[in-house]
Amino acid sequence: MLDFFSIFSKGGIVLWCFQGAGVTGSFTGPVNALIRSVILQERSGKNTFTHEALSLKYKLDNEFELIFVVGFQKILTLTYVDKFLDDVQLHFRDRYKNELEQKGALKLLNNNFDFEDDFSMLLKDAEEGSKARSRVRGMRTFEESDKSQKTVKSMIETKGGDKGKDSGGKKNKNTKKGVDTGKTSSPKATENGNQALTAEEIIQKNREEFFRKKQKTVSVEKQTKSPKPQKPKEKQMRVWGMGGSSSKNLDYSERNGDNASNGTDQYQEGQIDVLSSMKGDLQSVDYESSEEEEEEEETVIISQKSAPSKGLGGMFGMLKGLVGSKSLSREDMEPVLEKMRDHLIAKNVAADISSQLCESVAKKLEGKVMGTFTTVTSTVKQALQDSLVQILQPKRRVDILRDVMEAQNQRRPFVITFCGVNGVGKSTNLAKISFWLIENGFTVLIAACDTFRAGAVEQLRTHQRRLNSLHPPEQHGGRPVVQLYEKGYGKDAAGIAMEAIAYARNQAFDVVLVDTAGRMQDNAPLMTALAKLIAVNMPDLVLFVGEALVGNEAVDQLVKFNQALADHSMSDKPRLIDGIVLTKFDTIDDKVGAAISMTYITGQPIVFVGTGQTYNDLRSLNARAVVSALMKA
Repeated sequence: MLDFFSIFSKGGIVLWCFQGAGVTGSFTGPVNALIRSVILQERSGKNTFTHEALSLKYKLDNEFELIFVVGFQKILTLTYVDKFLDDVQLHFRDRYKNELEQKGALKLLNNNFDFEDDFSMLLKDAEEGSKARSRVRGMRTFEESDKSQKTVKSMIETKGGDKGKDSGGKKNKNTKKGVDTGKTSSPKATENGNQALTAEEIIQKNREEFFRKKQKTVSVEKQTKSPKPQKPKEKQMRVWGMGGSSSKNLDYSERNGDNASNGTDQYQEGQIDVLSSMKGDLQSVDYESSEEEEEEEETVIISQKSAPSKGLGGMFGMLKGLVGSKSLSREDMEPVLEKMRDHLIAKNVAADISSQLCESVAKKLEGKVMGTFTTVTSTVKQALQDSLVQILQPKRRVDILRDVMEAQNQRRPFVITFCGVNGVGKSTNLAKISFWLIENGFTVLIAACDTFRAGAVEQLRTHQRRLNSLHPPEQHGGRPVVQLYEKGYGKDAAGIAMEAIAYARNQAFDVVLVDTAGRMQDNAPLMTALAKLIAVNMPDLVLFVGEALVGNEAVDQLVKFNQALADHSMSDKPRLIDGIVLTKFDTIDDKVGAAISMTYITGQPIVFVGTGQTYNDLRSLNARAVVSALMKA
């Protein structure tokens, strides 16, 4: 039933393995995929991983730094796997405790872990226990069923009440339990507490009661009617605290000469700021160091030490929360993890992602032996910080400048497609990336494939004109460094992108930037069109443009974009999102949780970060700076 079972250390040393009978092929591929996608990416919150046709379940032993992995066909439903995994872990630990405590890789390699007999015994016990629990119970007799407890009277429906109860849900006082009066229902029945009344009399009575309540309500409203409001006072002019005097003359239209030249100089200085060089790799987003937080922690420690102590009670109060050479348990970490989860949610991390991150940290630390005089809070916080840095650091480096030069050697353009929801800043950040590429000596063709939104082509044309004014054609052999390829509105976006790529190849453009229409993740027709554009043209890079302002919405957007690209693809290996452009990063202060949510969901890196409205406001992501801002209280 099991395809394989493997026990290996976190350093990569395989201690013992088992492969099922009749299983062909090696299990190294699924295990390596588990290590790359889960263990190294800090996604061990769930103990299940799927690789092609196999379902893998794993368990971490943090005390001895071991990983236990079992694999089986995902079409099978094996209910005993979780308990079997726990039993194997405990049995292996108990039997080879002395060898594992040596902590030497060479010693582990030289040891022969003879575990086949124990493994077979545990597997047999688990399978037999599962069969015993799943045996079908015999059919119940009629006396054991609920139907036998029902009486004949309980199955008779009476008019004006169900099963001896009136419409108000209370039992009729005239009906005794288990006794049938034998009287048939008459027009004068007990309804709504009105006895010996016909249906017409009850309606008339209810109508009179309704009008009586209506008149009573009107009289009460007349008595409690508020007096006529007084005429409000005239509105006073607001005086701003730092606004200065309102009598100051703000009209400078008559001032010429020096002031006019100063204004021109200031404008030119602004232009110089825009023209600052962006050659080479982009600068990284930086944050101020969390010195204030460290000072606060030091203050708390000092205040705890300087607090008046009363004998041994004060001494134990100072040592409260310290762990002295003991293994961490889930109960020890739960209060700290709860605070960390709330902190991440407050920093704009999606709620589900926060829970999974904290669960991953708990599994990473559970059973780990801590050093003396180490607090649980500091240990959990450091582990969470390391996990966040690991998540933000990309699995693969996206070096666009290098990839563009490689495409140049192949005499073809490098194609980047931008996609995302409405209003996140796709066209603006496309222009920023164009400016960065031009600064590094590349020519750019912008494909206007947003044929849906009014003004989209005109917006790109404005950016093209401004970029060419910053880099005049005279400086580049008389050829514009940026051109716009557009066919108007209402056309097929996939066809326009294909024509633009062919035009760029013929005209020897270095890069093609494809601008697509903004679309919500639930819009099936537009998502189908986007999947068609990517499947037909196969761009080198697919960038999702998302706002840094969103929280839980980022998860839904990315999941549904990737799902739509996979569902509507025309190949067996569909093209999904390759990277993320995070916009409006300058508007969120230290609430940078959207970066964690997006990277955690896709597993893809954040390639660009938009930090403003000028062409220079483009940065790369600094993982440690973002995590420092995220962990700041």
